[in-house]
Amino acid sequence: MSISIHWVRTTGPLISRIIAALFGGYAVAALASVAVLALPMSKPQAVLTGMLASFIVYACAVIWVFAVRSATKAWLGLLVVAAVLLPGAWSVW
Repeated sequence: MSISIHWVRTTGPLISRIIAALFGGYAVAALASVAVLALPMSKPQAVLTGMLASFIVYACAVIWVFAVRSATKAWLGLLVVAAVLLPGAWSVW
C-alpha cells in the first residue's frame, strides 16, 4: 500500500500538469481565439488573428504549466486567464 501512495505523491503532480497543459491550454487558447472576435475589426481579420494567436497562447500556457512551482498554481493560473477571457468570448457567442 505504501508503494502506491508513494507513486501517487511523486507522479500525481506531473500527471496533473500534463492534463493541465493538454486540456487547460487548449481551453485557454480556444477562449482567446473566440474572444478576439469581440475586438473592433472585420470578421475575417478577427478570425485569422484569433487562429494565429491561439498557437501562441497554447504554447505559452504549456510553458506556464511546467514553469510554476506547483500543479495547483498551474491550474489556478489557467483558471484566472480563462476567467479574464470568458466575458469577451461570451459576448460573441
